[in-house]
This record gives sequence, C-alpha cells and structure tokens, in this order.
Amino acid sequence: MQEFETPPVVPADPTLNVTDTLVRQVERDPEHILFGRPDGEGWRDVPVGRFHDEVVGLAKGFVAAGIEPGERIAFIAQTSYEWTLVDYALWFAGAVMVPVYETSSASQIGWILEDSGAIGIITERPEHDVRLEEISEQVGSLRFRRALHDGAIAELTALGRDVPDDEIERRRSLAGEDDIATLIYTSGSTGRPKGCVLTHGNFVELCRNVEDPLGVIVNKDSSTVLFITLAHVFARFISVLCVYGGIKVGHQPDTTKLVNALGSFRPTFLLAVPRVFEKVYNSAEQKAESGGKGKIFRRAADVAVAYSQSLDTGRTPIGLRLQYKLFDRLVFSKLRTTMGGRVAYAVSGSAPLGLRLSHFYRAIGINIMEGYGLTETTAPLSVNLPDKSKMGTVGPPLPGVAVRIVDSGEIQVKGINVLKEYWRNPEATAEAFEDGWFRTGDLGAFDEDGYITVTGRSKEIIVTSGGKNVAPAALEDPIRAHPVVAQVVVVGDQRPFISALVTLDGDMLPAWLETHGEDQTLTIAQAAQNPTVLAAIQEAVDQANTRVSRAESIRKFVVLDSDFTEADGTLTPKMSIKRHVILDTYAPVINGIYAAAPPTQGVTLR
Repeated sequence: MQEFETPPVVPADPTLNVTDTLVRQVERDPEHILFGRPDGEGWRDVPVGRFHDEVVGLAKGFVAAGIEPGERIAFIAQTSYEWTLVDYALWFAGAVMVPVYETSSASQIGWILEDSGAIGIITERPEHDVRLEEISEQVGSLRFRRALHDGAIAELTALGRDVPDDEIERRRSLAGEDDIATLIYTSGSTGRPKGCVLTHGNFVELCRNVEDPLGVIVNKDSSTVLFITLAHVFARFISVLCVYGGIKVGHQPDTTKLVNALGSFRPTFLLAVPRVFEKVYNSAEQKAESGGKGKIFRRAADVAVAYSQSLDTGRTPIGLRLQYKLFDRLVFSKLRTTMGGRVAYAVSGSAPLGLRLSHFYRAIGINIMEGYGLTETTAPLSVNLPDKSKMGTVGPPLPGVAVRIVDSGEIQVKGINVLKEYWRNPEATAEAFEDGWFRTGDLGAFDEDGYITVTGRSKEIIVTSGGKNVAPAALEDPIRAHPVVAQVVVVGDQRPFISALVTLDGDMLPAWLETHGEDQTLTIAQAAQNPTVLAAIQEAVDQANTRVSRAESIRKFVVLDSDFTEADGTLTPKMSIKRHVILDTYAPVINGIYAAAPPTQGVTLR
C-alpha cells in the first residue's frame, strides 16, 4: 500500500459556509466586476455588489414563498448567470439545491424528486416543463414550482420585498461546515443514481486550500467562460471558486457559439473535458485540410510536440526553435486568437487528455492542468499545478487531501473534499468507505513524488477467457481522439480476445469525408460501411494496440450505425458511457463478433 498526503494550507474554519464566499467579495470591493452577461455581440458587466443585491432579493422571494431552511429545491437549467443567481439565493434563504441535468428524462427527474424529498422545482425553459408533464403526479405534489421563462425571478423578488434583511442574514448564517450545501446525484453509470451529500465545508475548505497553489487563476484579474453544465460538480465547484476568488465569469451553454463567446470575452483560463480540446484540435486540422494546408498543419503540430518535449529536457536545438517560431506566427497564433487570445491555463478532467495533445497545447501557450476527482470528492482530489506538473498524470493530492492506493490497485481518498454520506442510503455509504477512506472504484498508481496516474475502473476491468486482465481506458482513450470517432467501448470479458464497438462523430464526419475524397452527405449509417472510414478507424486501432501487449490488443471492431445518447440510456448526462447498458443493448452485436464476424464491419442494430 502507498499513501501520500498534502497538508492543508490553512486551518479549517467551522463557522464558514458558502454564502461567506460572496459576502467576502462584497466587503472587499462591491464595485469589482464578478460577471459578464451576454449583451448583443458583447457583454454587460455585473459588479459583485449588484449580484449580491439580486441574490438577497431573490432569497427574500424564496422566503416569502414559504421555503424553509434545509428544504430541497430541484433546479433544471442551462449554464447561465441565472443558474448561479438561483444557487446563491437558495443558500441565502437557507435552502438546499438539487441540480438536475437539463437533458435528464422524465423518469430520471422523477427518481431524483422522489429520493431527495424535494418540496419544489424550478425550471428554465418550456421544454423542461413539458418533460415534467410525464410525471405530473409527482410534480403535482410539490409545494413550490416556478419557471424562469415565465419571469419567476422578477416575480419572486417582488414577492419578497417585505422580508427583512435580518431574516436573510439569520438564514444564511444557519449552516456550518458540516451542514448540507447541495445534493448532487451521481450519473448512474454503474446503477441507479445516488445522492451525494456535499457540505458547506467541502466547498469552502477546498476553495480556501486551492487559492494559493492555483493562484495564477484564483485571483481578481482572472476570467473564464463556463460552458460545461453547472449541474455537474466540476463546473459547480469552479463556479463557487470564482465567486470566492473574485474571478470574472461569463456563461455560454451553446457550444456552437463558444468561439464567438471566447473571442469577445477573452478569458484567461478555461474549464473543459478532454473531448473539447480534442475537438478544437481536430476542427483546426480539418479546416487546414479543406484549405489545402493539411500538411502544413500536421507539420506544425509535430514541431509543437517536439518543442514542448524539448522543454522537459532543457535542451531545444536551434533548428527546432526556428521552426517553432515560424509555425507560431503561421499557425499557433491563430489558434490562440480563436480561443480569445488570452487563455494561458486550462483545467481538464473526467478522462485522460493524452500526452500528444498536452504537449501540443503547452507549445501554443496553453498549459492544460489535468486533474482527477468524482462527484463524491466535490470534483478535484488531485490536479497538476502551474509550478508542480507532470504530463500523463493527474497531479499530486490537493492540500487537505490524502490519497492511498491499496494492494488491489484501487485509489482511496479522505480529506476536506470527501462527501458526508449518500443521501438516505446507509448501505451504500458503508460500502463506499473502508477504514474511513472513500473507495473511488478507480485504479491507479503513484510515482516517487506522489503524482497519480489513473489506469482504469476496477468494475470495468475485462478478464479474457485466457485470464488476461485488460483496462479498457488504455485502448479507448487514444482511439476516441481520432477526428471521426465519437465513442469507443472495448469488450471481451470472458471471451477469447478483445474487441471494440465504435460510433462516429456526426459533427466532424462531413468535413472529414470531404477532405478524404468521399461524399460528405453520407449518413452515419452509410459512413459506418464506408471502406475509407473503416480503414481510418483500423489505423487508429492499430496505433492504440502499440500501447499494449498482443493479448490485450483489439482484434476486431464494429462501427455502429448511430451514436450513443443520453436519451437511449447509453450515456450519462456528462456524456460518459454507461458500460453495463451498452453491453446489454448491443449483446447481439457483441455475440456476432465472436461468431466468426469479419475483422471490421459496419453494424446496424435492429
């Protein structure tokens, strides 16, 4: 067993709760700009004092509407200024938000309402209300229901105008560090979603302890555009951290408008999952290819990677430096401009980014700090820091966090960020802890300096009929980085060899087909049978296979005629695969692979 612990930077303060993150900023400088709200082609500044006033006004409305301290309120909305406004207003009213992914099905919403005991729900868009009609009996029993698109914020603010300030101050001060701040449900990738009880101390102490090591982004001169859903703990924690640190935030939930948002807002850092960085790179490559400059881009990328690698050795040959300067002017500067021109750092989580892309982005001037965490750990438990970083790892434990890797290879954690319990589920809580350590279910390893490498999930390890243990992620991650690939699921448990199910990326497919001399109007189903597409995926599979032994390599794959979706139950709201559902749904296809199916083929599931 190995164990590494990073001591807290500051002593815990049990009197603080999340509302103090906002009060602290108001006391420092009420005119400091905390948000930018979309306004035509630009942004309208919102000082922290004005945001505080709006929060208090809405909190008064919640009080006047009969919401009591400790009661749970479900919330379905896109990432927006209003999301954070509602979040803080519920905290100031003493209530607890239960965020719901806006893509959640009616049955999923119904389960969350039932299990959480929510007494109310707030929706943002008419389509959310339509979904609730399918569970009208459950929703009808709720005491509180409001729709933002019907002017709920203005209505509630007016309703609460006679609630005294002292009542809001009393309510916001009720919670201590051990009291529940939010109830976030897991994605359900391994079963029915469980409610994670995250406390005020989880959020506040994590903010206080990362302020110093992440000082390059946690400061009043930093800014970011949030586009990941705030229903996910990753973005939710960053949202609180931004209020705590006085970081200016803009919101853009529509990723098709993200480039314009970055260009006008000009953030200094980004928060994203690896798929976003892969798509930025792939889109740039496809754009260059369609303009007849594909070879130049690929050469520039090779030079970028080599240049970054040379920085680690401390020796950069003069020829490489000259090539880098040339491509920086021709290629890299344009990519930086696309991302706003000021992004110097990015925080990436949920899956490995890969060494090549890590080196590429560092070379163009964007240091991607990969981290690792779960809903149960209030997002991060480890992260690479600006002055303490190793590519290919997810960094050392954060201050106030201890991590151990037991003999089975499982990563276990305890510290300021670990959930209090699973909501009303003592059995699951007891199962999740071992001697006070939270069992992540992930497998990993330490290096000599305590940097963590995540190698897979213990429940996902495949054991072939020959007894070979295979971690799917080692094969899936590099294949998924291919421009035309959306998802990869490695299969082969108790089978004679390893195979894979592959889906195509509908957004990238048309441009890729055109640049490879194929009909860009092909549907996904047609492309799944296309020889050029199959050959490209075979090449990606072959490349991934070089990373593993022969016994672990993918011998066959099939390309499905449609992508996995949250609607069909194969993806979680954060777009992670539900492996057990996919294995059940595509059992006929998988059985066909091992019944003398050809090495590669497109498959239609009927």
